Amino acid sequence: MKVLVNPNKNTWKKELERPVQKMKEIEKIVKPIMRKVKRQGDKALKKFALEYDHVEIDHLLVSRDEIRMACQEVSQELKDALLQAKENIEKFHQLQETPFLITEIMEGVTCMRKSVPIQKVGLYVPGGTAPLFSTVLMLGIPANIAGCEEIVLCSPPNAEGKIHPAILYAADLVGINRIVKSGGAQAIAAMAYGTQSVPKVDKIFGPGNQYVTAAKQLATKKGVAIDMPAGPSEVLVYADQSAVPEFVAADLLSQAEHGVDSQVVLVCNNQKLCKKILKAIEAQLETLPRQKIAKKALENSVAVVMEEQEKAIHLINEYAPEHLIISVENEEEVVDSIFNAGSVFIGNFTPESAGDYASGTNHTLPTNGYAKNYSGVSLDSFLKKITYQKITAEGLKKLGPAIEIMAENEHLAAHKQAVSIRLEYISKQ
Repeated sequence: MKVLVNPNKNTWKKELERPVQKMKEIEKIVKPIMRKVKRQGDKALKKFALEYDHVEIDHLLVSRDEIRMACQEVSQELKDALLQAKENIEKFHQLQETPFLITEIMEGVTCMRKSVPIQKVGLYVPGGTAPLFSTVLMLGIPANIAGCEEIVLCSPPNAEGKIHPAILYAADLVGINRIVKSGGAQAIAAMAYGTQSVPKVDKIFGPGNQYVTAAKQLATKKGVAIDMPAGPSEVLVYADQSAVPEFVAADLLSQAEHGVDSQVVLVCNNQKLCKKILKAIEAQLETLPRQKIAKKALENSVAVVMEEQEKAIHLINEYAPEHLIISVENEEEVVDSIFNAGSVFIGNFTPESAGDYASGTNHTLPTNGYAKNYSGVSLDSFLKKITYQKITAEGLKKLGPAIEIMAENEHLAAHKQAVSIRLEYISKQ
């Protein structure tokens, strides 16, 4: 990791730049894939499975027999862990439900708002270097609570043409029946355009690599909504002398092992602590099965020694991390100063892994600085808010004149007439 000591604010953007490719270069690859899927449907998905996943797929949809067999392959230990995670995620997301809103704004004028589910949603679950079965819970559970009419899940197959059994078990656990053996940009295209096996959806959810992210963004130009531009994973840890160096090192490595394009950032208040944490990273790195991936990610990563807390907080908000871990003595003060972060983990005993799996919060979060203007996935992500209004004759008599004056001053005569004709009718009754 590169080490910076009290860097000048003017250098922050360059020094903390994410290791992402230029979108134009990625789109040159992704656009032809999406066009082919649009034209050829399932045939294109099978071709891309052969090209990218190196497997021949006869049937894109996972059968009930495949799901039953997969469920038998998952250990009871993992099943129990998934059930615990499911209960916590359900509990937290159910609490996000909002009641039907109705209020009389003024006499005779009633306004209402209610939440309605997005009808058709597509869930993308990565399955490349790591099968993210936890993402099935994070997306499937709020989709079910919201009441989405149709849920389709896409995940890349392995060399045997199968989706990881834990992904299938998690899907079965949350009641997802339409599961498609397709990954990458082609899966996003299938959900955006629809194919013989994949229904066209209204909104696409799920993390992925830069190609998946680019495909999702291109899908928005075709009238399909997305949860957010969620690309390679990242974490920032803010630590002081109260932090345990080994804990901090473990949290940084837990994100570094996600992929070679992941980034981890350490911000601490003195060089002595920084050296201890870097030493702990070296020691723990040697024991990791995904050591090569983590090492590559660490090359893109930065340790910042920032002695002044005010400047450290400013840097954190400017970086807007996907995951933010706060391990400092005055944690409440610091937490209250954070405005840009996907999800925040507070204290020495709150590892980022808890949010990834089972604490109850959602792990589908904005990356690449998008935490400045996007929220992570929640129950609201699967809902739309519709407003209603009902005005009585007496209400229109009170409100109508204000509407007429405003419409007239905007030079919209028909708008004024829509009120005036009613007021005239009321006056004759």
